[in-house]
Amino acid sequence: MAAATIVHDTSEAVELCPPYGLYLKPITKMTISVALPQLKQPGKSISNWEVMERLKGMVHSHQFSTLRISKSTMDFIRFEGEVENKSLVKSFLACLDGKTIKLSGFSDILKVRAAEFKIDFPTRHDWDSFFRDAKDMNETLPGERPDTIHLEGLPCKWFALKESGSEKPSEEVLVKVFEKFGEIRNVDIPMLDPYREEMTGRNFHTFSFGGHLNFEAYVQYREYVGFIQAMSALRGMKLMYKGEDGKAVACNIKVSFDSTKHLSDASIKKRQLERQKLQELEQQREEQKRREKEAEERQRAEERSALFPEEGRPAGACRRAAAGAVAGVGQPTQPREPQGEADGWRGSPLRRRRGSRQRRRGLGVYSRRKRALGFADGPLRLSGLEARWWGLDTGCGGAFPHAALCAHRGPAAFPACQREPPPRASLGLPGAARAFVSLSVPP
Repeated sequence: MAAATIVHDTSEAVELCPPYGLYLKPITKMTISVALPQLKQPGKSISNWEVMERLKGMVHSHQFSTLRISKSTMDFIRFEGEVENKSLVKSFLACLDGKTIKLSGFSDILKVRAAEFKIDFPTRHDWDSFFRDAKDMNETLPGERPDTIHLEGLPCKWFALKESGSEKPSEEVLVKVFEKFGEIRNVDIPMLDPYREEMTGRNFHTFSFGGHLNFEAYVQYREYVGFIQAMSALRGMKLMYKGEDGKAVACNIKVSFDSTKHLSDASIKKRQLERQKLQELEQQREEQKRREKEAEERQRAEERSALFPEEGRPAGACRRAAAGAVAGVGQPTQPREPQGEADGWRGSPLRRRRGSRQRRRGLGVYSRRKRALGFADGPLRLSGLEARWWGLDTGCGGAFPHAALCAHRGPAAFPACQREPPPRASLGLPGAARAFVSLSVPP
């Protein structure tokens, strides 16, 4: 379909559905043919643009709405011209038909022939003879008789619901527009069916040269008279949209009768069965994807548990294991209040803030201290703050990680500790507790 063109004169427009700004405007086209002379000199050619400008100059005070080249050969150039009103067609034909053009640089004269554009539109004889001669048609059944109009090139935006804010066409709007000619039995917009392209292998999303999205539709009338009135009204017409600001644009649409039994009961049922099968296949694919995703997550969880077996243990069990390990050292399990600066980093706000910053840096910063502690079974996960919260105070001025470091390095390394830490061998931490104690210790 050609792009929508601006309409300056809407006097000949016929109402189709004024609430949606839709009208019908007569097609005012003409065909202009210019015969070309034989080119005797090699390398010399005739400019199509120059011929077009000469044609525009021949219509005097009038002007074409559009003028384009439809076909160009060595013998002739064919143009398609369009004017604003039907009444201007005869004036243009009188100015062009039978006239001649003299081009610069050519001695031969070019003859011009012009005629009114012949519209390709089916007649009543066409559909009557088709349904009469078709052997697989039953004229007593809907959809197998002349009752369905096939429309192509309808702009989506013109048939969209105004309050929806979407540019998708609506079957409701389509019914309101074409029920003017008679009661409608059924309509179908293939573009709205997400499974239709997969069922038919066709692409129902088409674009015009102006970049607007167009669609095709089927309108089935309940009575034959509605079909006749619609076809008669659409013959030789283009669709025009008039906005609230008064500006109007028009576009050509293709109208034909349906010869494929698209809206017959058998075709509708067949499409429903195919749609149901495609929906089942889509559900199966989604279920398969879900199972594959669950299997991947389960496999990752198993790999993670194999690498870190202590992660799967309940938090209470790990806490009890850590508490039992510290209690076995012979240290008190109840926290005591800090005694000022003598309590080392626990009693000092500066040291406490520094320890908090170090805990936030991650376990990788403390790998060297972990090796110094001799905990080779895994990363130490219990921070000093958590140890104090659980009552795992060792009585040496800090929580359990501080006491563990004192036990391994000796009290000389930490003069702020007020008590002699237990011997290294008596620490006796089980693997679970060692894997659960954090490396968040003060420097």
